[in-house]
Amino acid sequence: MTHSEAAALEEAQLHVHLDRRDESAADDGGRRAAELAEWQRVVQMLAATGGPHDPDADVVVQEELAEDRRREEAEQQRRQEQQRVADRAEELARLGGAGRLDCSVPTQAGDEAARELLDENGDYRAASVDDWLARALADQSGHYADPAARAAAVSLLPVPVPVRARAALLAALARTGAPIDGDLEFVGRLAQADPAAAAALAALLETAAAVKGGTA
Repeated sequence: MTHSEAAALEEAQLHVHLDRRDESAADDGGRRAAELAEWQRVVQMLAATGGPHDPDADVVVQEELAEDRRREEAEQQRRQEQQRVADRAEELARLGGAGRLDCSVPTQAGDEAARELLDENGDYRAASVDDWLARALADQSGHYADPAARAAAVSLLPVPVPVRARAALLAALARTGAPIDGDLEFVGRLAQADPAAAAALAALLETAAAVKGGTA
């Protein structure tokens, strides 16, 4: 350990001691205590190796650097995902506003988050996205062709947002043999007004379709 390193260590120890006596420095005391602990660790390592401090060979330093990189990568991924959701939300809103959000536009993973973002922003076009998601769920098309994706949508689409009730009612109507390709605005209005009633009607239609199928 060099003379300057020893002096710095003594100074750090003094600062920690003074900080413990001065409550006004309490906020900074934790940082100085951490610095002192690091100094002591380095001094002990140098005493064991007998050579200069090499950060590249210091396991603790390398672990800290690796953790910093992991945090930076995680933050970058978070920002990228946030931007992806924002871009998708704008795309869906634009298509919905132009009346072009239909079955020709396949659903994708993360569309529930895009829909939620539109709702948070008070975008009136979120209603058309609700219609589109409900149809996709009922038809089990696009991303919702995967049973796991449909199951996940149940938790990702918040209650009492009527998308799930609307999808259930559309699917139940389809099982009765009724055509669902036309304008079924009433389904959306019913689900919007009372999601529980729409879900109950869907369950009733499902039961009726099952009974009819069993007696056919």
